[in-house]
Order: sequence, then C-alpha cells, then structure tokens
Amino acid sequence: MPTRSPDDTRYPLAAVVSGLAAAAGLGAALLLAPVGWELWDALVVPAVSALGALLVGSSIKFADQWEKAVVLRLGRYRGLRGPGVFFVIPIVDRVSYHIDQRIRTTDFGAESCLTKDTVPVNVDAIAFWIVYDAERAALEVQQYAQAVVLAAQTALRDAIGKHDLAELIQSRKELGRGLQEILDEKMHDWGIQVQSVEIRDVIIPKALEEAMSRQAQAERERQARIILGTAETQIASKFVEAAESYSRNPTALNLRAMNMLYESIVKRGSLMVVPSGLADSLNLPSILGLTGAAGATGLAKPPEPGGEDQGGDTSGGGPPRAR
Repeated sequence: MPTRSPDDTRYPLAAVVSGLAAAAGLGAALLLAPVGWELWDALVVPAVSALGALLVGSSIKFADQWEKAVVLRLGRYRGLRGPGVFFVIPIVDRVSYHIDQRIRTTDFGAESCLTKDTVPVNVDAIAFWIVYDAERAALEVQQYAQAVVLAAQTALRDAIGKHDLAELIQSRKELGRGLQEILDEKMHDWGIQVQSVEIRDVIIPKALEEAMSRQAQAERERQARIILGTAETQIASKFVEAAESYSRNPTALNLRAMNMLYESIVKRGSLMVVPSGLADSLNLPSILGLTGAAGATGLAKPPEPGGEDQGGDTSGGGPPRAR
C-alpha cells in the first residue's frame, strides 16, 4: 500500500536545520549583547532564525530510488516528484504518499469454495504485480494494494466455481494464467500491471482425500486387469496360429516337441523317462538312430512265444525230456 509522507520522521532535516539556526542565532545574540543589544533583540533574533530555518528545512524532501512522491498543493494534485531530493513550498504543498514502484507480491486465497463438481476446497495463491503509473494509483483508487487483494480473491472464487477438482489439481498453470489476464485487465485503469499469478496449493478435506486415493487405486487395478486381458487375448491368438501351422506340418510339431523335451531335461539336469507311446509318436528311434545302435552292438530281438526254442535242444548236451 502507499506509505504516508515521511516528512520529518524519516528524514528530520527541517528539525535539524531549525535547531542549528536557533542555536546560531542565540549564540550571536549573546556575543553581541555587550555591544548594545537589548534583551528583546537577543530573544527575537534566535526565534526568527529558527522560524526561517524551519521553513527552509521543511521545503526539502526526499524519495528513495524505487519511489515516487505524490505532491498536493492546497489539496489538489500537483505532480510526482523523485527519486532523490526535491523541493516543495512550505505550508502550501504537502507530500501525500510515497508509492513503491518495485515488483510486489500479494498472498491471497479462497476458503471452503465449491468446485464445479461440488467439492469444497481451500486454494492458496500468490500474485506478482507492479505500479507502472503512480498518478493513476494515487488518484483512481483508495488503498490500491488492498484493492488488489480483494479483486484477486473474487476472481479466484469465480474461477474455482467454473472448474472441476481434477482440473484445479492438474491445470494449475492454466488457471494462474487465466487469473493473471483477468486481474491485469481489471487493474489496468488503476495504473497496476499484474505480471503473474501462481496457484500454490489446493487443499481438500481429509475424508475426500482418502476416498480419492481409494478410487485412484481401483482405477490402477482396473487398468492392470485390462492390460493383462489384452495380453492373454494376443497370446491365445498366437497359439491358434501356431496350432494351425503345426497341423499342416507334423514334422515341425515333432521338432517342437523334441525341443521342449530337451529344454526340460537341460533345465532340470536329470534323467527323464519317456513313455514308449510318446517315443513312438515322436518317431524317436528312427530320428535318434536307436535301431542302428542296437544292430551294431549285437542285440537280438527277444524270442517270440511258441517258437523253436520251446522244444529244447535235440542235438544233445542236456538230459532228455521225459515223455
């Protein structure tokens, strides 16, 4: 907000100058008293000196580098002065305000406001603004800093009512940009430029926060199940294509079965007993060369029942069979 004129409180130049002048006048009167000065003269000279010094000192004013001083003459706007030293007419002129023209920050918020989907929220925000026209800020609005706060709160409440809770949480930058445009347009006539608005926090009730957490968890589980189902569908489709390919090429099916058998033996690192039916279906003896191996080692086929060996050896060597 604009600061009141410091006058002699921040820069006590007038008081210092008038005091020094009064002391100098009193000293001069005391020194000149022996040469014929009356007591009346000894009192009047310091008083007049102090009054003149007070008027001169009160005409000297200061403004800091980042300030503009608003000068009124008999209550009417005279102009802006500063920064640095400037002069005014004592009694007639008055420095009403010192307006800070640096970038300023204002915290504001909205409590228990309902969003578009009727969710109560508390929103904290901050605005960055600057007075670019000190004359308008001094003449067009009273307490312009307070006006910035009130206008920002009103715009924030209106924006909350137009957005869902999800939009408030996910689109903070867009919401802040919209508030900046609204406030800048409204305060342009006041000599104020709103440079940016940032949404710092969106606070929701604790119970609603827990419910939203459970909802988000359920949504994630649903997405996981959908992904798993999609993967199962794709796998089943590939299995159907493989089955059709194997049905057209039995040799490929046998090779695949043998590969699966080999992989299982390698992984387990142990001996596996293959049923004869499975071996015959895979045609393992002919593929692995088991028949040739048996002939090379002199293995004979086991005798069939009812053959010649059942009658015994008639050439001798054993006791005759009883008749």
